[in-house]
Amino acid sequence: MRFGNVAIAGMAHLEAPHRLTSTEIDARLRDTMARLGMRAGLLEGLSGIVARRFWDEGTMPSDVAAKAAELALERADLPRDRVGVCVNTSVCRDWVEPSTACIVHGKLGLPATAMNFDMGNACLAFMNGMDVVAAMVERGAIDYGLIVDGESSRHVIDSTIARLNRPESTDHDFRNQFAALTLGSGAAAMILCRADRHPDAPRYLGSTTRAATEFSHLCRGQNDYMETDTRTLLEQGLLLAQRTWQAAVAERQDWRAEAMDELVIHQVSSVHTEMLAELLGLDLQKVLRVYPEHGNIGPAGVPFVLSKALEQGRIDKGARVALMGIGSGLNCAMGEVRF
Repeated sequence: MRFGNVAIAGMAHLEAPHRLTSTEIDARLRDTMARLGMRAGLLEGLSGIVARRFWDEGTMPSDVAAKAAELALERADLPRDRVGVCVNTSVCRDWVEPSTACIVHGKLGLPATAMNFDMGNACLAFMNGMDVVAAMVERGAIDYGLIVDGESSRHVIDSTIARLNRPESTDHDFRNQFAALTLGSGAAAMILCRADRHPDAPRYLGSTTRAATEFSHLCRGQNDYMETDTRTLLEQGLLLAQRTWQAAVAERQDWRAEAMDELVIHQVSSVHTEMLAELLGLDLQKVLRVYPEHGNIGPAGVPFVLSKALEQGRIDKGARVALMGIGSGLNCAMGEVRF
């Protein structure tokens, strides 16, 4: 999916304030790990995740998604009555219904003319949301579209620890639910607009996507539970990423690892990040690694890293930035922003 007249008017990210280390999780699971013969430091050692973050207790996904959106609107210098659509892409939701998007819409005071809806596709949803909103901008249906995401890992991590601490929990249970302990919290928002009205704004050129839905059973989750075949998910996810990369090369003759100035990767763990880089020939010096301090923050991950890299001065005018996301399902997308 390619776009010729789409730009990013503004973006923002929020970091959750409360830090929970992997060492602290180990301590909360000490008796279970000892009973199962597992060594201390296993979580950090296998994932490379030193810590993840929590919001204040009682914080809803819509709260932080709306706060990130307020920042993005401010940076875009955009009156909210110009927004034509609000798309929420978070895995975490306030409720099953109504949509979290409509709650964000209300908190922001967006106009009644602005369409609003949730879009779910695991960790890939924000990038999918970018393509949906970009298509609306490209065809002239709207001038400005807002994509938001707010993730909170407190409930699922606390629930997983409590479940694993039951005396009947097994080694299989621990392995099956291990990935839930790597989840983090964060929020992000982005406003897409017509590039011809914002010639100095970064251009969003679109993405290449591929699916391998025969592996949709490898990771399944609820709001308090997630089970994952971690090894097979990693193997098949890397193969899908390789096919998606090859498709991007075929579609865009100038898509090459060495041509990119910054690589914004959805980060699951150290193993995933390093194996993906080795497979695709990526320079890890071009990757702002956030997983050690934030864990896997789901679909907020790609916009969170993009916004953070820009904030840290890693992206200069004229830079080419690759966006690379993958979500359980399996689905993969690789897109580009040119600054």
